[in-house]
Amino acid sequence: MTEDLSRPAWHAFERGQVLSMLKSGAEGLTQAEADARLRQIGPNVFERTPPASIRKILVQQFRSVVVGLLIVAILIAVLTGDVPDALAIGAVLLLNVSIGFITELRAHRAMEALLALEVPRAWVVRDGSTREIDARELVPGDVILVEAGQSVPADARLLECAELRTTEASLTGESLPVDKRSDPLEPDAPLPDRANMLYKTTALVAGRGRAVVTATGMATEVGKIGRLTAAVRETQTPLERRLDLLGHRLAGVALSVAVVVAALGLVQGAPLAELLQAAIALAVAAVPEGLPVVGTIAMAVGVRRMARRRALVRHLPVVETLGSATVICTDKTGTLTAGSMTLSVIQLYDGATPIPETSFAPSPDVALALRIAVLANRAELVESQGEWKPQGDPTEAAVLVAARKAGLDYRALRQDWLEIGELPFSSERMYMATFHRTPQGPVACVKGAPGRLVPWSTRALTREGPRVLDDAGRNRLLELNRELAGRGHRVLAVAMKQTDGITEEDLRGLTWVGYLGLSDPPAPGVQATIRSFQEAGIRTVMLTGDQQLTAESVARDLGLLASGAAGLDGRELDRLSDDDLSQAVGQTVVYSRVSPEAKLRIVSAYQAREDIVAMLGDGVNDAAALRKADIGVAMGLRGTDLAKEAADVILADDRFATIAVAVEQGRIIFDNIRKFVFYLFSCNLAELIVMLGAGLVGFPVPLLPLQILWLNLVTDTFPALVLAVEPGEPGVMQQPPRDPRAAILDAELMRATVLYGVLIAACALGAFAWGLSGPGGGTPRASTLAFLTLAFAQIFHLGNARSAGPVLSVRRALSNPLALAAVALALALQLLAVEYPPIAEVLRVRPPDPWDWIVAIALGLVPAVAGQTVKAARAMHREPSRRAAGSSGR
Repeated sequence: MTEDLSRPAWHAFERGQVLSMLKSGAEGLTQAEADARLRQIGPNVFERTPPASIRKILVQQFRSVVVGLLIVAILIAVLTGDVPDALAIGAVLLLNVSIGFITELRAHRAMEALLALEVPRAWVVRDGSTREIDARELVPGDVILVEAGQSVPADARLLECAELRTTEASLTGESLPVDKRSDPLEPDAPLPDRANMLYKTTALVAGRGRAVVTATGMATEVGKIGRLTAAVRETQTPLERRLDLLGHRLAGVALSVAVVVAALGLVQGAPLAELLQAAIALAVAAVPEGLPVVGTIAMAVGVRRMARRRALVRHLPVVETLGSATVICTDKTGTLTAGSMTLSVIQLYDGATPIPETSFAPSPDVALALRIAVLANRAELVESQGEWKPQGDPTEAAVLVAARKAGLDYRALRQDWLEIGELPFSSERMYMATFHRTPQGPVACVKGAPGRLVPWSTRALTREGPRVLDDAGRNRLLELNRELAGRGHRVLAVAMKQTDGITEEDLRGLTWVGYLGLSDPPAPGVQATIRSFQEAGIRTVMLTGDQQLTAESVARDLGLLASGAAGLDGRELDRLSDDDLSQAVGQTVVYSRVSPEAKLRIVSAYQAREDIVAMLGDGVNDAAALRKADIGVAMGLRGTDLAKEAADVILADDRFATIAVAVEQGRIIFDNIRKFVFYLFSCNLAELIVMLGAGLVGFPVPLLPLQILWLNLVTDTFPALVLAVEPGEPGVMQQPPRDPRAAILDAELMRATVLYGVLIAACALGAFAWGLSGPGGGTPRASTLAFLTLAFAQIFHLGNARSAGPVLSVRRALSNPLALAAVALALALQLLAVEYPPIAEVLRVRPPDPWDWIVAIALGLVPAVAGQTVKAARAMHREPSRRAAGSSGR
């Protein structure tokens, strides 16, 4: 398509101007002109976006530092004729690349979901006559006819309408049906306030209208959202960035050690073949081959745990990112609130009556207010599978539900007070009136906007009976309306009058009966979840298409907004520059009347502040922000297909509380990732130090490449795997979010990695030295001892990695039974490696004698014993401090 997406503010022009600008008329276009425009502009369809290239995803897997080191090792092995080493390292390389490829392989189908929203047919005026055509043939300038029950086939400016209402929640976030009118509006009216516009794919729930098409296909508001969504580039998750950083650092260490070892070898006159073999061993030692496997399994375990709690994760790396979240941006309607209108209070002249969730016995005045609201009403309650489900306008349906709670049968009421006339609701009229024949004579029942009905009221119903209203009395009623609206209610007035007429003039002199306060109540568990996020140092931010007053009231009820604080309206937000918005988001937690572009800007502003942003949404208008956010979370039950395709996580139960479970699991997963990264890197660092230490003291090459591969893939990997399923540490949700810029291994953990690496290496070098000395000493025996000692030290080192505290107690040791099984399995495999001849021959080791076994096991236990002793001493030191703090607190 070739049309320019920048177009006039159609809502701001008079109807005649719009037709003139579009070179159309009240009778629409001629067929010839429509055909010409269709050839020029293209069909009224959403474009498809090709999926991600499989070749591109595959090539990306070879850009890793880890993969680069393995390729170098393979090339050296091939050049030296060491085919077994080359094949073994090649198998490891293939494993790493395959895991990355399978993890990342997914089609970018966000734009494909737009296709499900297409409207198939449309009624159009061509050559002065009305006909039904394929909606793909619509062009700007076409005059279309719409009515209740249809979906809007293109963006259009209303020319005329009668009682027309649309639902636009998926596009604008507006929680209630929108009353449409055809008059021009202010040029800066935000998208949710453009009442004279219709938008492609939105639904008409009442009335009929005539409109001129202003945009088709990708130029429509929904199409623009699709373009925004497709234009958002996916970025690395915090975990992927951190692992890349670690890989680069490890590569730097490996190259430095290789240079030192090569220099020492040259000085000592070592053969070139031995130096190349050492280089291969160093490259293999620098690569934590088990890391991709363990990382994938850790995230897969998290996916399974979240799925049990109704959070479905579509992209594995996002599991960890959830635990990094510092800001959660969320829609209001249906996410923070229940998503359904409820009649929560009836305000009478003498006081307010809250409407309970269960049945209740109404007072006579409350019963009268409900009776009027039920009669001036077009909704229905339909029984389905033993439940009563509302049909029709959500506001009117909420009235019927409240009447049912009060024991009022609305169908019986409508039969008792037979309707004889009606003035239907319209956006211009702002009220609905029905006229009834009753035993006391004809009566008008009126329900509508307080600003329209209060000025017409000359009396108000009180406990003592009708009271004459003067200007002061009417001002009091209007003040009651403002108080209800300030508490987040949508307010409707109900009034009545005995009259024989059925015209608007006959409604002057009404008796005001009361106000109906309707609201969308908080969803169950939302307030507790927000408190848990606050304790965890995570900000919850509301983005909604609703009015500012309503949004702020709901936010205060939920504990999001402090008393006296204010939110930011869409118009104010649009006037802010990106720099100003970046400053504003630091203090703002409520955004009202926000457009899809504004949501995208808000998410980007938080990310510019280096926040990790989770975005919750369910509508088409949320798709771009969902895709832009570090974690996009869509609602599974009511979410649109486009929102689900743009999201990383889908909440199967649509409960806000479920995201808290996901965040907690994300934090546990990251802690476990830190544990196995610490474990694997300390083991790999020990291998590097062994190679460097041997070179420094003039020893022969202590470990061969295949021996290091065995340690990394067999001895290290199985213990590391069980770290992926470690239970969470106490108080995981009482800790502040991690600094998004922080490395996986912080300064303290990096020091521990180095210390344990040095200690394990020292034990292995000690064993190597023992093997070189004494009767029967030599390189084969020494290499076997170093190989065994490294294996035992790394296996027993698992206890140091499992927890920040000691794991000496039976309860703590058994909290993860798989850890004991992994230790047993790794020990058995290591025994097999040195005692089973076929494997021992490939690894070039020999069966140790009894003293060698004693030396290897004793030295292998040293790091574990040292680590647990230090942790136990620290725990004993911290316990009196906690007790003292508890005593002072009491």
